[in-house]
Amino acid sequence: MASSFPKSFPNLLGALALGVSASVDAASYGAGIENSQWYLSESVFECALVHEVPGYGKAVFRHRAGEQLTFFLESSSPLMRPGRGTLVVEAPAWRPGVAPRSMGKVTVSDSNRPVLLDTRQAMVLVQGLLQGMRPTVSRESWFDGRLVRVHVSNVNFSGQFQNYRACTANLLPVNYDQIRRSRIPFASGSASLSDGDRALLDNVVTFVMADPSVERVFVDGHSDRLGSRIDNRALSEKRANVVADYLKARGVSEDLITVRAHGDQYPVSRRPADNRRTNIRLQREGERPELQQASGYGGDSAEDGPG
Repeated sequence: MASSFPKSFPNLLGALALGVSASVDAASYGAGIENSQWYLSESVFECALVHEVPGYGKAVFRHRAGEQLTFFLESSSPLMRPGRGTLVVEAPAWRPGVAPRSMGKVTVSDSNRPVLLDTRQAMVLVQGLLQGMRPTVSRESWFDGRLVRVHVSNVNFSGQFQNYRACTANLLPVNYDQIRRSRIPFASGSASLSDGDRALLDNVVTFVMADPSVERVFVDGHSDRLGSRIDNRALSEKRANVVADYLKARGVSEDLITVRAHGDQYPVSRRPADNRRTNIRLQREGERPELQQASGYGGDSAEDGPG
């Protein structure tokens, strides 16, 4: 009969050897006063507060550019059984008599990041830590049914949280996943940019100028099928050039930009308005060229064209 234990079962022995507090009813993982540390990883792309949880892994507050704060637990060993766990903000052992506050249920997955909390829940944890409390996630063990408790220590948190706030003030307005494929729509017969279009292109410029790993910016013009093919080809070229010229005027090197015009060759919809567009796609060093197709946008196969 196949074993119901995960493949990384041997890792449990190593985890338990790192000073984990265990009892008949529960196994607890958490840093004490003497070894509680928080580390800030900062850049214009991401700010992350990282806390080592001895014997378990890491607790991380993560704030990517263009997104909101999230929180996750990370562990190489799936100690908690997938399902519904509980989140409690409780007092640490050196603050007896303070009543815990239940924050409800959390989802526990079988990935190496078994607990992922959204912005609201992450901020609840932040407030608890700033108040000297200890957020704790609990869930039944994979191995023996005992309760697994993962504690997040408040010791040395507040100072690093202030540094985190300073970091977030310098984040870019968007991240790579948000900006790597963008679309500028056009009115029928038009190649004019709106204020909203310029704002989006400004974000593209800001990111490209900040990320030296971007090695190519593809600008692909398209049209609908109304009118002659020759006129549509010329209009799509005009649309691509107006976008490329804007990027260059704002500082993007001409050497990075590849401009192509496709006319009405690659429609994405039966609605003409959906096909009047210029697509902008970024390519980083090491990305496979075949993933950067001429008319791609958002990963939809209907947008795929030749390179």
